[in-house]
Amino acid sequence: MDRQLHRRIYLDWLRIAAFALLVLYHVGMYYVSWDWHINRQPAVTALEPLMLLTSPWRLSLLFLVSGIATAFLVARTRRMSADTGASRFMRSRSLRLLLPLAAGMLLVVPPQSYFEVMEKLPGGYGDGYLAFWSRYLTADDGFCTADGECLLLPTWNHLWFVAYLWIYTLALWLFLRFAPGALPAAGRWLRRRLEGAGLLLWPLLFLALGRLTLLGPFGSTHALVDDWHNHAQYFPLFLLGYLMAMDEGIWARMQALRWPALAMALCSWALLAWYFAHYVDAPPNAVRALQRVAWALNQWTAIVAAIGFARRLAPGDGPLRRYLSDAVFPVYIVHQTITVAAAWHLRPLALGAGVEGALIVLLTFGVSLCAYECVRRVRWLRPLFGLKPSQAARAPAALHTPATRPR
Repeated sequence: MDRQLHRRIYLDWLRIAAFALLVLYHVGMYYVSWDWHINRQPAVTALEPLMLLTSPWRLSLLFLVSGIATAFLVARTRRMSADTGASRFMRSRSLRLLLPLAAGMLLVVPPQSYFEVMEKLPGGYGDGYLAFWSRYLTADDGFCTADGECLLLPTWNHLWFVAYLWIYTLALWLFLRFAPGALPAAGRWLRRRLEGAGLLLWPLLFLALGRLTLLGPFGSTHALVDDWHNHAQYFPLFLLGYLMAMDEGIWARMQALRWPALAMALCSWALLAWYFAHYVDAPPNAVRALQRVAWALNQWTAIVAAIGFARRLAPGDGPLRRYLSDAVFPVYIVHQTITVAAAWHLRPLALGAGVEGALIVLLTFGVSLCAYECVRRVRWLRPLFGLKPSQAARAPAALHTPATRPR
């Protein structure tokens, strides 16, 4: 068990890479034709197929890896306190997730909404940021576009991931607390289903069924209470990560299947790129259904390929991995506000999209890491950005493997 409780370093590197892709994706959202907080005009539609390379699977992978990390945290907490491990774990996770969520909604996210109001409110908004922030804090519902769509305030914007992760962790804790035998039984059942080709087949069928039946009625809202399609994707993947965390066999099978999974992911991506290039409104039902199955295929096979290649190729442990692992959560919290602010203030310079985009990427990563450097040095700020309150425990609990990289 001690060996199993070691951190899986390759999954740490994968988590770092996935969050880096998330930053790049949010920079891209400024340029494409899809509605975002602010949008560049004219849109760079040629970027949209590249955005689709990660759209189906990036967040699904993060929930899966979060489930794995949660399993290691639960196991470690139980070893420290066998009787109250689950309750202690939930208290700790609530502090690590809800404090940053609240601080982010109060302090980090409001500038995004401010620039959105500046761009989309008919006639603009000239009262300044402090006046807007006061209205933001009082849940003012008077910021409406010309077509009557009003901005809901306060909001969590990109921090929806943190809210969902806490809810899923709470659901897991309830299982651990009131039905402790249910999860091990589910894990044994899953292991049998995920043998051989079942590793690719059954998750794909599950995700495709959810997309075919739930996306139409519910859409994707990130509003928690009505987001049933996303819950049907992300919560099962979170649970899958938790249940399979200690099973080295499943990760080894993902490594063995990495090339076929990559081939299927690329083929399904090509189909998605073709679909969204040809159908904007009212596609035939059969074509829409095919697209949703292709989305699910890409979603799962890209995850398998990403984990498989990470397990095969990721570097070992070292100071850089430890630094970036600590930095990921604070950088995630602040990055989108920096992206929106950078895009807004660079706009008057009328730079080319390539030069401007590169500057936004550099500013987003650079300022976010500077913010992390400041936060980690101030004891009272650390919990507000998801860091432990003391420098004493540096290594975040997540996922270690033996020092030799598996082949």
